[in-house]
Amino acid sequence: MAIQESARKDDVLYSTVVQLGEMLRGGRITSRDLTLSYIERIKQVDPKLNAFITVTEELAVQQAERADKELKGGSYLGPLHGIPYGAKDLLATKGVPTTWGSKIFAKQVFDFDSTVISRLRDAGAVLLGKLNMIELAGGTGYKFGSASATGATHNPWELSRWAGGSSSGAGAAVAAGLVGFAIGSETWGSIVTPSAFYGVTGLRPSYGRVSRYGAMANSWTMDKIGPMARSAEDCRLVLEAINGTDPQDPTVRSSWRFTARQKPARIGVLNEGPSGISQLVADAIDVLKRIACAVRRDRCSNASGDCKQTGG
Repeated sequence: MAIQESARKDDVLYSTVVQLGEMLRGGRITSRDLTLSYIERIKQVDPKLNAFITVTEELAVQQAERADKELKGGSYLGPLHGIPYGAKDLLATKGVPTTWGSKIFAKQVFDFDSTVISRLRDAGAVLLGKLNMIELAGGTGYKFGSASATGATHNPWELSRWAGGSSSGAGAAVAAGLVGFAIGSETWGSIVTPSAFYGVTGLRPSYGRVSRYGAMANSWTMDKIGPMARSAEDCRLVLEAINGTDPQDPTVRSSWRFTARQKPARIGVLNEGPSGISQLVADAIDVLKRIACAVRRDRCSNASGDCKQTGG
């Protein structure tokens, strides 16, 4: 059942988490074949991108084979079961180097998993490796994308350009079809910036939504861990798997699961300045209206921030 034809393989490796899950549950592919195909692509493409710091090939194959046995035996762990992913190299991973993007910590190996890694393992996801990042998540300041122990991650769409920080490798790996999804982290823009640079979907969870136990701390009151993937739905599925209370992180106070809204969502749009909003935002508003969201445009009329409704 190996994914052999080049065009077919590319289609599969660029599939969303939802699509991959359907193929795995339907028996059209196996997690082992999918994992080996991603590993082959990493070996072919990543020397140009530099998205990975460590590839956990042996571990990934073991986890994939276990996922196949579970799926075949009717033990379904959820929508991430058998899906290969990569994790930013600030998340502790038992027995695997966790460098924090720094030469100082190049040989650092923890004897435990961070909460996010353990929850993804429990969800049946397959860890392909640890992803490149700006040294110490940019906490000491930096001016260039090369501020990483292994050098800059390059943008898959234009190799001469930088990938954005600090979750550089996570965004590049998703955009280049090297993983099904990735885990990044953000203190101030480190998920949303590379996601924008690559054209992938990044979800920066609210503070206190996802446990940071086992993650390198940059700012204890600002750090967030979240998914980067091909669609908003993929990010939602990953967030459902990794969020929730954790005795190891007292800042996480509740668990979250998506529920379909019974009423249309209300969306507020702030029109800043006389020039109004950009065309891209206007297009997004049109999409929201088409899916029955109630959109209200407001304009701030004075320095105090008091706003007046200008449209329904």
